[in-house]
Amino acid sequence: MRHTKLTLFVLLVGLLLPTVWCGATHLNSFDGFSHIVIKEGDVHGIPKGSSIQASINGHWLSVVFLENLGLVDIEISSLNNNEVQIESTPTPNGVNIYIFTTGSYIVTFTLPNGDEYYGEFEVID
Repeated sequence: MRHTKLTLFVLLVGLLLPTVWCGATHLNSFDGFSHIVIKEGDVHGIPKGSSIQASINGHWLSVVFLENLGLVDIEISSLNNNEVQIESTPTPNGVNIYIFTTGSYIVTFTLPNGDEYYGEFEVID
């Protein structure tokens, strides 16, 4: 009897946890934020892409650096390579950048050692 209850409990937890985790990955889309996947570009050293988190909410690009990466250059360009904005920011901290025009964009992060990371996103009204 006791073994059956334990088995039932383990099965129930096994069914509920993936549901909770999958639901939690989409929580940011309920408040308007859309997560931007950061990919490796030209990386020579230890990959640091996981230290960069970015999201878009309407016209606002939000970036958070989780560790000190030095002075990072942030370049935002449209998919047809028209440069929109370049900004440098010390890390670790965050920055919010307003993008005026809707469309498809690429954000590129260049670290002081030349390593590059990028993410693609859409700006919508």
